[in-house]
Amino acid sequence: MASQYIANIRQGECTKYQTLPQANLCKQAILQLPIESENSLLELKNPHAVRAALEHRPAAVKEVVFYSPPKGMWGRIADQAKELKVPVRIHDQKEKQEAKRTYRGSAEKEERIGHAFAKVEPKSPISLEKMFSSASDAGETEGNLWIGLDTLQDPHNVGAIFRTAAFFGVRGIVVTKNQSAPISSTVYDIAAGGLESVPFAIETNLHRSLKFAKRAGLWILGTSEHAEKSIWEIDRRRPWMLLLGNEQKGLRRLTIDNCDELAIIPAHSEVKSLNVSVAAGIMTSILVGK
Repeated sequence: MASQYIANIRQGECTKYQTLPQANLCKQAILQLPIESENSLLELKNPHAVRAALEHRPAAVKEVVFYSPPKGMWGRIADQAKELKVPVRIHDQKEKQEAKRTYRGSAEKEERIGHAFAKVEPKSPISLEKMFSSASDAGETEGNLWIGLDTLQDPHNVGAIFRTAAFFGVRGIVVTKNQSAPISSTVYDIAAGGLESVPFAIETNLHRSLKFAKRAGLWILGTSEHAEKSIWEIDRRRPWMLLLGNEQKGLRRLTIDNCDELAIIPAHSEVKSLNVSVAAGIMTSILVGK
């Protein structure tokens, strides 16, 4: 039952498909993929994600595997791994073909069988207490921003938001656990190292997290295409927790009820909405004031 639940959540990877037949085929393929448990090793294929793990958590990198002699950035990663005493192995092409056969039936999964990967322990989430421990020191200055993700289901969106958060120096991210994309290898790879530099908490009760954030001195800013206030009208001197909602439904009603403000990115044409990770980048850039 638990593995089936996780598989269903991973169907969020299929939200990029625009037609129902494509989405259904994607979901059927994903249900056949190996399930990553919270205790399993990640397989990271983005060299930026691997390099960040080596720099921030070298003990968590258990092995770097190549299907051909490493060159370029992967070559530098191999050298760095050897210096850190991380095992480095080179497979032959027969082993690569065997890996492809293992994932046959999923075109998306076969794309991930690249030239190299690293086996890495997942980063541990932190507590809400630690997440907001420095919030009281934020004061009335620009650039103090936290992010909350309310049931985002596409791991590509989650990874992109972590990358944006790392770029702009976001202080931390709260991720919902239920009905949400897990922090998987896909999220790490799309984040391109962002997960290593941004603390995150995984919470079953976002309502509790928001109450905790408010007691720590944060203001809660919800995002909605139906909001009346523009993001440009928000006081950037306040320490904010920016909430981003589900790709299809947006923020849940209880989440909205806990917001101090709701804001929108004003549209300049007949297109009235943005992908959630794109909206996150725009709003984060405005709120941090950099």
